[in-house]
Amino acid sequence: MGPAGTGTQENQTVQEMKAEQPKPGQAIARGALGPEPEPELIDSTRLVEVRVALILAYCSIILLGVVGNSLVIYVVIRFKSMRTVTNFFIANLALADLLVSTLCLPFTLVYTLMGEWRMGAVLCHLVPYAQGLAVQVSTITLTVIALDRRRCIVYHLESRISKRASLLLIGLAWGTSALLASPLAIFREYSLVEIVPDLEIAACTEKWPGEGRHAYSTVYSLCSLLVLYVLPLGLISVSYVQIWARLRRSSGPGATGDRHRRRRRATQMLASVVAVFAVCWLPLHAFQLAVDIDSQVLHLREYKLVFTVLHVVAMCPTFANPLLYGWMNSNYRRAFLAAFHCAPRLDTCSEVSVTLRATKNLQVRKSDGPHGSFSEAANV
Repeated sequence: MGPAGTGTQENQTVQEMKAEQPKPGQAIARGALGPEPEPELIDSTRLVEVRVALILAYCSIILLGVVGNSLVIYVVIRFKSMRTVTNFFIANLALADLLVSTLCLPFTLVYTLMGEWRMGAVLCHLVPYAQGLAVQVSTITLTVIALDRRRCIVYHLESRISKRASLLLIGLAWGTSALLASPLAIFREYSLVEIVPDLEIAACTEKWPGEGRHAYSTVYSLCSLLVLYVLPLGLISVSYVQIWARLRRSSGPGATGDRHRRRRRATQMLASVVAVFAVCWLPLHAFQLAVDIDSQVLHLREYKLVFTVLHVVAMCPTFANPLLYGWMNSNYRRAFLAAFHCAPRLDTCSEVSVTLRATKNLQVRKSDGPHGSFSEAANV
């Protein structure tokens, strides 16, 4: 989460672009033209089959992300029984992912295909900022969810965060993220850069103040990586390990009630969301860190293709989260079904589920013969 996570530091400085003087049609790296390639090398992102693959990948992520996250937000707002503290935080995650799907990914795809920034000065500042903001909000929200569940399960504190307090925390997450992501909007420049005589491209590049521009960029990247990726994920991991250990200790003959099972399933779902988030963002973070440490990585012959593929992988959580909710949480499954069936209340769909379950139990009871018990069938 940080600059690498935002996918917005794919640009070299204007001075680096001018120094390299690439040829027309050359691959663009980090939002600017990359090093001059050898004559036999080409930019793979200009191949038709690669472009088709990128268009399909980005469009699929955008479509699934918009539909899935909109559905999550809708069911949390629509059904009163879904308005819990944890679901408020999940809806906040969905809102951040929806922001990425609608404002960031379409422009990233256009930029990748066109090879230069033709979306104007306003979007040059807005798109990197929006993606950095959304990723940082997601990080903070996942951390708050983990700490809240640790507080309730590990320390047996029944007093959950109130709904009002959860909304305040969500507002604080957006405010803090807006401040932390502000350099991505402030220190940018939209300009026409002359690469060779009679050849100009529209560039959206970083522009840090002072002489040590590269040093500023590297320090910001490393600090963001530490504060907004390494430390939060370490804290989240410790929290879920403690939660899992506590649930295992409490699992036994006297702890098989519905409440224990619900806690276990919810913890598995939320831990899966964190795992997907961490795994999908790790390759892009590692690649960006390599760039910050050694600028020669920018001279890789397939820098643009590698960066784009890693960016696609990093964007997968934007559509994967709603799938995880629907697969691993029965409440969300019922809510999604109720939303598709335009049910006025969530319990309408629940009644159908109960009826089907009762029918199945009755069939099992009959198949057991005269020695079968109803209680055994109910547990199937």
